[in-house]
Amino acid sequence: MARALPPLSALRAFEASGRHLSFTKAADELGVTPAAVSHQVRQLEEFLGVALFRRLHRTVLLSDAGQSCLPLLTEGFDRLAEGIALLRRSDETGPLTVSVAPSFAVKWLVPRIEGFTSLHPDIDVRISATMALVDFRTDQVDMAIRYGNGDYPGLRIDKLFAESVTPMCSPALLDGAAPLRRPADLRGHTLLHDDSLYISGPAPDWRMWLRLAGVDDVDPDRGPRFNQAAHAMEAAIEGLGVVLGRESLAASDIAAGRLVRPFALTLPTEFAYYLVRPDAGGDRPKVAAFRDWILDESRQDDAKLRQC
Repeated sequence: MARALPPLSALRAFEASGRHLSFTKAADELGVTPAAVSHQVRQLEEFLGVALFRRLHRTVLLSDAGQSCLPLLTEGFDRLAEGIALLRRSDETGPLTVSVAPSFAVKWLVPRIEGFTSLHPDIDVRISATMALVDFRTDQVDMAIRYGNGDYPGLRIDKLFAESVTPMCSPALLDGAAPLRRPADLRGHTLLHDDSLYISGPAPDWRMWLRLAGVDDVDPDRGPRFNQAAHAMEAAIEGLGVVLGRESLAASDIAAGRLVRPFALTLPTEFAYYLVRPDAGGDRPKVAAFRDWILDESRQDDAKLRQC
């Protein structure tokens, strides 16, 4: 059933003026000028066709109609404020949903998320692993981590870290049947391809790396291909070949010794990882807590990679 209501701003102006019996005090409360309050009250009186105040020389008094409706309006605004507070509390106590690409979730975020939950046991994190872009206006997502060029109009953006690629393999391949000592030794190994590198645009590939390494007798196109970085890296961990892998995603595996980088030649990509979130709600405590934590984690990761 439709409600025939006057403008909310006019109702607020009348309710505040009626409580204070002063347009000036109402203006201070509402953050507007006394003239604006007086104008809004006039508009309300014209809308209703009834006088709400008796205007005297230096003060205003409520009319009979004004006295009758003011308590109901005050109660209504109090209930409205309670409802808004309830919504805010519900949002803060609900889960924090973070959208990430599947490989980033598996190889980077999940191994570290316990650190966040130990710092903030009251915040339940929900990881939404998907390659789909988030529409913060319609999706129930608080923030997202994306790999790209940083051009995300209308969103708050924090750069987490840049990305680079280099050959990676299981330590077992270093001293196996065909030891990896120099780039030319790759001719005796299977090349693994992470095709997800090229989803966002051009990126270094095996052809480029081999050319810069001075190797011209290895076919850069041979070997299995994977559309998820995590799958390509897992194949390398299992000793199935050498992957041109993302150093940031491999940080945990490198630190744990599951993967090694046999050669020094590393190629930067044009893209980086970014934390993005909408402007509305971007300063909520649980969002700010996750942002501070993940920025600190990214800085620590960068330092560890430099030491490995």
